[in-house]
Amino acid sequence: MTQPVSLRFTETDLDALPGQEGRLAVVVSPDGKLSAPARRVNKLTKGALVRLTGSARWSKVKEGEVITLAFPQGLAAEALDVVVLSRKPERALLRRTGAALGKLLGEEGMLVLTGNLKGAEDLALGLKLRAYEYDAQKTTKASPKGAVTIMGSDLPEAAAVDALAEGVFFTRDLVNAPANILTTQSFADQLEELSALGVEVEVLEEPDLEKLGMGALLAVGKASEMPSKVVVMQWKGGADEAPLALIGKGVVFDTGGISIKPVGGMEDMTMDMGGAGTVAGTMKTLALRGAKANVVGLVGLVENTLAGNAYRPGDALTTMKGDTVEVITTDAEGRLVLCDVMWYAQERFKPAGMVDLATLTGAVIIALGHEMTGTWSNDDAFCGKFLKAAEAEGEGAWRMPLAAGYDAQLKSRISDMKNVGGRPAGSITAAQFLKRFVKDETPWIHLDIAGTAMVKAGTDLAPGGATGWGVLALNRLVADSFEV
Repeated sequence: MTQPVSLRFTETDLDALPGQEGRLAVVVSPDGKLSAPARRVNKLTKGALVRLTGSARWSKVKEGEVITLAFPQGLAAEALDVVVLSRKPERALLRRTGAALGKLLGEEGMLVLTGNLKGAEDLALGLKLRAYEYDAQKTTKASPKGAVTIMGSDLPEAAAVDALAEGVFFTRDLVNAPANILTTQSFADQLEELSALGVEVEVLEEPDLEKLGMGALLAVGKASEMPSKVVVMQWKGGADEAPLALIGKGVVFDTGGISIKPVGGMEDMTMDMGGAGTVAGTMKTLALRGAKANVVGLVGLVENTLAGNAYRPGDALTTMKGDTVEVITTDAEGRLVLCDVMWYAQERFKPAGMVDLATLTGAVIIALGHEMTGTWSNDDAFCGKFLKAAEAEGEGAWRMPLAAGYDAQLKSRISDMKNVGGRPAGSITAAQFLKRFVKDETPWIHLDIAGTAMVKAGTDLAPGGATGWGVLALNRLVADSFEV
């Protein structure tokens, strides 16, 4: 796994500043007032900070900006990064500012003087997340990033930040990995390694799935030489109570099957296991921080490809629930994987709530672009808690409608339902399909992350590629609503 940069928090040691190599960053208030560490830096640099804060350049400065002074006089550091922040910035601003520092981080590391800044953990998290680089398949590796030390007052434990970063990095690595590397077997193997952190991991193989009657999931993977699997991960950190269930779509590659996709962009279908990747990263974060909650993560791992035995448009499949589905297109395979895993989760664990995540539809990208994850729910209170958690973590999510009127689009002549309802409201009819596999007593949220799991250009906290969206929001949902 890509390792986040080494981080430690420590009390301010002004005597260490002159000999600090690498980069030295210092927080300065937008009004130009200097904290004690900033005053020491100003003295060592023969008044460089006072000259900067009194300049015309400073009069146009924006909070969160980083101004770099190269090879500052009086310091061993190669650069002095002046970080413009007030004492109590918002979380999102702190993380964006930390990300700006993360992009500057080099091999020699960085010392950040935060003074009395509140929220140093968010600055640190932004720095760690933006310093990510995926080079697992390159012969020339990225230059290693040096360690980061944050000096200030009222500092948190580094382990809390590390747990979040490691979960996000696990998700990103999984989603970025090509399909010949991340097979259903290697994916399951990596999930089994979570047992070292105290997660109980169980792998259900194809004979197990056949006995359970998962006819929809098995149909999707039938043409692949990769065996289909369901991996169950249990974190038992709470009292004797029903768990929160997280369900992830894990299609390690999606050709579209018989309804084959166009050539252009098919290479991106390595990310069609993004929902399973987010579940995996969340489970890792929960274990690393020792969450006092019961959470079970279940992921359906399959490959949707072509062969003589591939499932076809017009086929009728029988789900674990017993409902039958007429296949209209084999490129609407994710909901067939999810419906069986969701039903199994409810039958076995009787969860207090259930969240499914999937790169499910292109339609959600048309509706919401790459800024927001489409969100559907049968429970206003449960959905409200998630949306609040997502907003707190700066992970965009927007609630979309469910309504009986959309069910008419799923009516089938030969089966209980079709697997698609046509182009109109495509992401909504996908959610309506999944809702049929949610028991009345189960609070449920469906997250379509097709637009947010991977992006071509970088985001505030991630370079181009996998974003790790959802790990932070789900972790906060657990912390705020399910921990004892």
